[in-house]
Amino acid sequence: MSDNVVLEIKNAVKSYGFVTALGGVDLTLHKGEILALLGDNGAGKTTLVRAISGVMQLDEGDIHLAGEKLALSSAGDARRAGIETVFQNLAVLDNLDVSSNFYIGREKTWPSWMGPFGFLNKAREATGWVGAANTLGIKALNPGQEIGLMSGGQRQAVAVARAVAFASKVVILDEPTAALGVRESAQVLRLIKSLPERGVSVILISHNMDHVVQVADRAVVMRQGRIAGSAVPKKESVPELIAMIMGAT
Repeated sequence: MSDNVVLEIKNAVKSYGFVTALGGVDLTLHKGEILALLGDNGAGKTTLVRAISGVMQLDEGDIHLAGEKLALSSAGDARRAGIETVFQNLAVLDNLDVSSNFYIGREKTWPSWMGPFGFLNKAREATGWVGAANTLGIKALNPGQEIGLMSGGQRQAVAVARAVAFASKVVILDEPTAALGVRESAQVLRLIKSLPERGVSVILISHNMDHVVQVADRAVVMRQGRIAGSAVPKKESVPELIAMIMGAT
């Protein structure tokens, strides 16, 4: 494994009964790279991401992170290894406020010696959220506001900020600009573009080719559970990528 490779998937296989979701996928993600993972619905993108995120286990194949083989049995294992994922459903809880959603699974409690059995330290969580938002260049939404009352763009900003703030190696974003307006999409794209500067590599799933061209260094196309090809995303290469997605090449 090259020193420049942060994540490597070898011969990933996953079947659901008679349906093969992944048919032996090999994929590499380099340090400081924004990799676009493209493909039509049912191509296997989400299955692959779920495996990397620890949500689902492969039938065959290996996942290596920074040269170390990972044994992922849960999403918590992936997070502890330095992999954070934002799925399309965002994984935010509508009945909780912004800072509580930001610290899901990492709640700040007191006294410290009681660990997770202590009392929630809401003031510390609020301060942490505001500091992280400012660092990431995101508008610091009211930490006490219930997230269920917020717009799609604001909810997306919290979910993405949570992933970025706690990832040490890889951030996976599944359609992060879906259903967002132009201004909100631009904010998310700026954040994605800045991640390599923070030492984090990115896997971006998107159907928006304009967004892929704007931020991605490389695009890999999946089709029917396999890698169909790859290209550097530029305006000139968009027809080639679309042809791969549709199976025309």
